[in-house]
Amino acid sequence: MPISLHHGWVSLAALIAVCVVALSAPGTFGQQPRSPQLPAPPPMRFVSREERSQLAAAKDPKARLKLSLDLALSRLTRVEAFTAQKNFIQAAEELGIYLGLLEDVRAFCGGMNREKGSTRDLYRKLEIALRAQIPRLAVVRRTTPAAYARHLKAAEEYLRETRSDALDSFYGNSVLREEASEKKPQDPKDAPEGSKRP
Repeated sequence: MPISLHHGWVSLAALIAVCVVALSAPGTFGQQPRSPQLPAPPPMRFVSREERSQLAAAKDPKARLKLSLDLALSRLTRVEAFTAQKNFIQAAEELGIYLGLLEDVRAFCGGMNREKGSTRDLYRKLEIALRAQIPRLAVVRRTTPAAYARHLKAAEEYLRETRSDALDSFYGNSVLREEASEKKPQDPKDAPEGSKRP
C-alpha cells in the first residue's frame, strides 16, 4: 500500500506543530506552581565574639563607648558598600551586627547613673554619633528593594528611639511635663477673666 503524498505532508505538519508547541513552553510541563515571594527575614542582632572581646577589654566607659561607636560605624559603612554592590543579603547581615552593637551601647549606658556629669557626656557623644548615622541609613533604604527596605526603616526607627533616650538623659527630672488641664484654652470663652478684652 503506497502512502499518498498528501498523507505524508499532513503527518509531517502535525509532527512539526507538536514540536513547536513543546519547544515554545518548556517550563510548563515539569514546573511546579510558583509560590508567592516571601519577604526577607529580619536581620539577627548580635555582637561578634571578636567585637565582644574588644569591648570587654576597654576599661574606661568613655573608651568603651568610643570603641562601640567606631565598630558600629564600620558596620554601617559595610552596609552601604554591600548595598551599592546589590548584595542585599550580606548588607542585612551587617545591619544586624550594627544594630547589635547599638543595643549593646544602649544597655551599657542604661546601666549607668544618669545623674552624673560623665554619664551625660557619654549620652551626648552617643546622640551626636546617631544624629549623623540616621540620614545614612535613610539613603541606603532608598536604594534597597522593598523586601529589605522595611528592615532598614525599622533600624531608622530604632536609632531615633535610641537618640531620643540619649536626649532625655539631659533633662531627667529637671523638666516638668505640661498636664492636659494646664494647656492653653482654645476658645476665647474659655479664657480666664483677666485676659479678656473689653
